[in-house]
Amino acid sequence: MKPIRMLFLVALLSCAAGTRADGVGQLRAFVDGTRSLKADFSQTVSAKSGRKPQVSSGSFVFSRPGKFRWTYDKPYYQLLVSDGDKLWIHDRDLNQVTEKRVGNALGGSPAALLAGDNAFEKSFVVGNAGSADGLDWVEATPKQADGSFERVRIGFKDNLPRAMELHDSFGQTTQLGFSAIQANPAVDSSLFRFAAPPGADVVTE
Repeated sequence: MKPIRMLFLVALLSCAAGTRADGVGQLRAFVDGTRSLKADFSQTVSAKSGRKPQVSSGSFVFSRPGKFRWTYDKPYYQLLVSDGDKLWIHDRDLNQVTEKRVGNALGGSPAALLAGDNAFEKSFVVGNAGSADGLDWVEATPKQADGSFERVRIGFKDNLPRAMELHDSFGQTTQLGFSAIQANPAVDSSLFRFAAPPGADVVTE
C-alpha cells in the first residue's frame, strides 16, 4: 500500500506544479475576478543620480473600472481620487487641488493594470518576467508612450498583486509593496467623489 500511496502523492504534487499559473495567468485571473481591492502600500522612489531614495507609505482602495482612492500618509499627506471620469490630486500642505479629466488616459497608465477594465492587453504589451522572491512577475509596456513611464513590473502571488516596479522616462524607479490586502470588499462609492476644501487653490488641466 505504501508504494501506491507514494505514487498517488507524487501524482498530486505533479498536477499541482503543472497547474500553477504564471504571471500573465495570475494577472488575468486578478483582473477577471477582482472587482474591488483594499491594501496598504510602501513606496520607494530611486533615481539614477544616486540621490537619497524617497520613502512613503499609505493605503488605497479601488473599484473597477477606473475608480480609485490612493492616500499617502507618510512622510506627508497627499490624496489622489478618481471617479473614472476625473482625477483629483489634493496636496494638503499646499492647500492645492489639481483636477484632470481621465478620458482614455487611464488605459495607458500603471493604474489601469490595477483599477482598469479587463482589456489591459489593448493598451499594453504584456509578458511573463520570471519568478523571484516568491512572486511570479509580469512586465507591461504601454503600446502608446504617455510621456511618464516606460514599463511596469507586477509581482503576483495567489492571483493578487504583491509588488510593483515602475520605470519612468526620467530614469526613476518606483518600487511598491502591498500588504493587508482585501480582495472584493464592499466599497462605499462616496470614496471616489471629491470636493475641494474651502479656500483651496484649484488648478484644472
